[in-house]
Amino acid sequence: MVTINEIRAFADARNWEVFHTPKNLSMAIAGEAGELVAEFQWLTMDESMRKNLTDKQIQDIKLEIADVAIYLFRLTDVLGVDLADAMREKMKINESRF
Repeated sequence: MVTINEIRAFADARNWEVFHTPKNLSMAIAGEAGELVAEFQWLTMDESMRKNLTDKQIQDIKLEIADVAIYLFRLTDVLGVDLADAMREKMKINESRF
């Protein structure tokens, strides 16, 4: 799995710190999530299942998932949020709600 340090080093090597503000990163996540959604747009529920997707569709979806994850991990790094802790906290909240 790619580490936060690898993602940080990638951004640092390109001097992207000035662009990687929480606002910009959250907007990038939304944009990439939209591109992920577009991969499934107009497919039926059955067509969207793994067994019915082509290798090209899977590759395109995989890369969009990666884009979302990279920006999300970068945002957690910039804000100093421990993603695993945040997920555990949210699951605990959801446990009482659902």
